[in-house]
Amino acid sequence: MKDLPDKALDQIAAYFQALSEPTRLKILNLLREQERSVGELAQLSGYSAANVSRHLSYLAQHGLVERESRGVSVFYRVSDPSIYALCDLVCGNIARRYEQASSDRAVFTPT
Repeated sequence: MKDLPDKALDQIAAYFQALSEPTRLKILNLLREQERSVGELAQLSGYSAANVSRHLSYLAQHGLVERESRGVSVFYRVSDPSIYALCDLVCGNIARRYEQASSDRAVFTPT
């Protein structure tokens, strides 16, 4: 990100903001293996179809998912699978921090 103009930083921040909502992360995870319809995503996630649709629109607006109409159904798929590498990197970092914090607390636990 070194020497990026403010406009580029704004776009990067918007990308991360799209990933900052747990519902959207759950939807992206459900799209990890295959494309799915709004109805499938709603059923699998436990959210209403309207809620899933709203989040999918937001993800599409930020370039994270693509949509394809087939007859009366609309299917969504991840537009850039590298998003999962980013999420896995973050998850690994959080897991390491959690393990370290647990180790630090264990020092104060009587044996």
